[in-house]
Amino acid sequence: MKTVLIVEDNPINVQVFSKILTKRGGLAVKHTEDVEEVLQIAHTKTADVILMDVALANSRYQGQPIDGVQITQMLKADPATAALPVILVTANAMAGDREELLAQSGADGYIAKPVIDYQAFLSEILSKIDPK
Repeated sequence: MKTVLIVEDNPINVQVFSKILTKRGGLAVKHTEDVEEVLQIAHTKTADVILMDVALANSRYQGQPIDGVQITQMLKADPATAALPVILVTANAMAGDREELLAQSGADGYIAKPVIDYQAFLSEILSKIDPK
C-alpha cells in the first residue's frame, strides 16, 4: 500500500485529507509537523509522496521557525531524498503563487486550499505516486 505523509498544522485539514486519501484513494497516511521526523521518513523511504503545507505555524528546525517551502528545498537539495515527490498545499492561492512557490521550493505539485474537488485532489497525489 502506498503511503502519503501529510505535513500540516491544521488538525481539520489533516482529518479531511486523511479521509479522502484512505477512503477514496485506498492509501495509507502518516502525519507530522516535526521537521526531523519528515526528514527521517524521507530518508527511510517510508512515504511515497509528501503533502506539504506551505505555512507551518509550529514547525521548527534547529531551533528556527521553518515553512514548507524551506523543508521542500532541504529535501530536494539532498540526493537521497530529491526523488521523493512533494506536493505543496497552500491557502495562499493568488494568481502567480503556484509558479512562484513551485520554482522557489522545487516541489513536484501544488494544491490550493480549501480542497473542494476531492477527486482532483486525489488525482494530483496519485499522479505523483504512480506516474503514467
